[in-house]
Order: sequence, then C-alpha cells, then structure tokens
Amino acid sequence: MHQALQPPGWARPKGYANGIVAHGRMLFVAGQVGWNAEERFESDAFVDQARQALANIVAVLAEADAGPETIARMTWYVLDKDEYLACARDLGAAYRDVIGDHYPAMSLVQVAGLVETGAKLEIEATAVLP
Repeated sequence: MHQALQPPGWARPKGYANGIVAHGRMLFVAGQVGWNAEERFESDAFVDQARQALANIVAVLAEADAGPETIARMTWYVLDKDEYLACARDLGAAYRDVIGDHYPAMSLVQVAGLVETGAKLEIEATAVLP
C-alpha cells in the first residue's frame, strides 16, 4: 500500500506525487527504452516510445505478479525536454492507458545521450510489493 505525501500549502503536482510512503518488498526495474521484445524500435515518435517503455515496465512487474499500482518511483531520462513538453497532452493519455490513474513520485532528467541508438527516452522504476 502506498500513501502519497503532500505538504500543506503546496500546489498539487500534475501527473506525479511529491512523495510516497510504502511498506513491502522492493522491486527495481532497470531503465526501459521504447523498443519491443525483439529490441526493435517500431517508431521514432516520442509518445510511441514512451508508451512502449511503460509497457515494458508493466511486463517486468508482471513477472513478480505485480501491477503498475505498485510503482512508488519513476525516473525518466529524455534526450530533449522540449520534445517531452511539446507532447505532454498525448504523453499523459499514453501514460494513463498503460499505467492507469496512479502517479508515483517522479523525476525527469534531460541527458546528453542514451546507450541505445534510436532511443528518445529511458524510464526506470521502483515498485513496492505488499
């Protein structure tokens, strides 16, 4: 079970939590890029790659009989924060399609490069299982 933390008087965050308290077994998901199970990018569109990276995280969680609601923290690494911001509405819809109405603590970091050629983003997650 997770409890979101929201200090009094702070503006409510959009699409993430300021903090999460959780108790249980921890599951760490390595950074996932937007490629399929055969390690092929089916699209070079940012939102498509984000959707696939999130689906990859959900697939790893399923190996532990866990779902997206167990995610306590995500870190997004993007090559271009302006591209991320430009597609925020579509990205939010893709996020909700894959993860649902669950918003863990999140950070976004713009990086100079990613290991996998063709990747526009990489997302790592930490889940807490009951």
